[in-house]
Amino acid sequence: MITVLAFYLFATLTVLAGAVTILARNPVHSVLWLIVAFFNAAGLMVLVGAEFIAMLLVIVYVGAVAVLFLFVVMMLDIDFAQLRAGFVRNFPLGLLLAVVLLAEMGIGIGAWSVGGIKLGTPDGSAPTGAAASNIEAVGMLLYSKYLFLFEAAGVLLLVAMVGAIVLTHRQRSGVRGQNIGRQIARRPDEATVNVKPEVGQGVTL
Repeated sequence: MITVLAFYLFATLTVLAGAVTILARNPVHSVLWLIVAFFNAAGLMVLVGAEFIAMLLVIVYVGAVAVLFLFVVMMLDIDFAQLRAGFVRNFPLGLLLAVVLLAEMGIGIGAWSVGGIKLGTPDGSAPTGAAASNIEAVGMLLYSKYLFLFEAAGVLLLVAMVGAIVLTHRQRSGVRGQNIGRQIARRPDEATVNVKPEVGQGVTL
């Protein structure tokens, strides 16, 4: 019973969070709702016995979303004072979402302890064998049948990361850029200055 309840809870919140991610006008709110959707999708993976996929969703995707949030803040002209005012105004809603996520974690752990949803009985005809865990099965498939696709995905992610860095590394007024040549050519006597301030004089900037 708790397994079915957890499935409908995670599935409903995943669909709702995904819809709000698309419909939200504020990009920061969209990213936060996307994180909620990832957490609930990870709960669904735990229910079907795919703990490895669930950990990938939480660690890789949520970590990537945090980087995406950073790039959104860097590329958009966001008023931080307005964000802080919105934080105070939406604090009760955020607290409610935190309580809901904690309750979902408790329900998910309880459903996992009871037993995952049985999708079928392995007959041993798969290349990995019926006795292999899902982590071993995923590893054997990634590094055998899908090796070139896996490497191509890594190259695409590397190109996307370089492109994001190029887009955000632009000249902006009021921001001092890094002069690598000047840093390399600096002599040791120019790096530090030894001063002896008098008592009560303070530090001159």
